[in-house]
Parts: sequence; structure tokens; C-alpha cells
Amino acid sequence: MTSVKLSVIYYSATGTVHAMAERLAEAGQKAGAEVRLRQCPELAPEEAIASNAAWSQHFDRTKNEPKATADDVVWADAVLFGTPVRYGNVSSQLKQFLDTLGPQWVQGLLADKVYAGFTAAQTAHGGQEATLLALYNTIYHFGGVIVPPGYTDPLKFADGNPYGVSHGTGGNNTDPLTQVQFAALDHMAQRVVRYAGRR
Repeated sequence: MTSVKLSVIYYSATGTVHAMAERLAEAGQKAGAEVRLRQCPELAPEEAIASNAAWSQHFDRTKNEPKATADDVVWADAVLFGTPVRYGNVSSQLKQFLDTLGPQWVQGLLADKVYAGFTAAQTAHGGQEATLLALYNTIYHFGGVIVPPGYTDPLKFADGNPYGVSHGTGGNNTDPLTQVQFAALDHMAQRVVRYAGRR
């Protein structure tokens, strides 16, 4: 059997979702997948980015990273989408990328793949679950197979999100990822790769 092809496609403003994406890519490789890690292009105006030091620094650090294209979804057997929470919804940067996939969608090229999502917000109840559910509305239209982590491992009772993986960064947006999130990310990547391998 050929190895599973996994794309990790994300948008990150200040770096938390970026760090989650990197961990998922590593876990996917350890699970035996061939992995593409791709960033959605920034859409925000320069003045908005410059108004937040963490955002500006992250933008400068990652501006030359490979950008997501439609081929990264078509190529993959499984896709993990990541976004910060935006009012309980998907960021405009990831949403714009999803909205460009119409030509591939109409050809059925996005169907029957395994999908799951990850996100981060400043507050514990700031829309983390709502954002993942909103993301999955797009996947339903793709005809994708959503493979959420659920509570399929005891570690999910620590991270507490059955819809995907999420992290609360705190009021100052500075709380780092911990072993709880790393374990949840590893579990989700392994589960997604395992199910994609059954296709």
C-alpha cells in the first residue's frame, strides 16, 4: 500500500495555529504519511498587521513559507485545516482559500477524502467548537469524510474538544501549547492517517 498523503493547511496570525500545524505535520510523518505543510496567504491590510506586534513578527517570520494551492487538497488523501477563531467562525484567510476550490469541487476532486480541523482562541469559551463546526459545513459540501477525534482516547478528556483540537491562548494571547494539546494533536493526526489509509 502506498503511503497516505496528508496536507496540513492553515492560517495563523500570531503563531499558535502555526505551531499546531507543525506538530500535526510531524505526527503525520511519524504515522507514515507523506506530508505537505501549507500556509494560507495573508489578506489583512498592512496597518492591521502592524498594529499587533505578535502578528507583525509572525508575518515576517513566515512570509516565505509555502502557500496553499488547490493542488495541495487534490493531491491529498487527508487534509487537516487550521484557523484561529474569528467570532466563532473560520478566519477570512482560510475561508478565501476554501472559496477558491469551486473548480475542483465541481469536478468531485475534493470528495471522499478524510478531513478534520484545529483552532485556537484567546478564551476557553470563545467559539472554539463553533469554529470547527462552521469549518465542517464546507466539508459536507465537498463530500468529505470528517474524522473527528471524539473521545476515542482518554487524553481527549483532558483537552475536551471532540470536534477537533483547540487551544485557549489566554487574555494576553500568550499561553503556550502544553503536553495536553500536543497529545491531542498527535492523536488526531494518527487517527486521520489511519482512516485515510483504509480508502
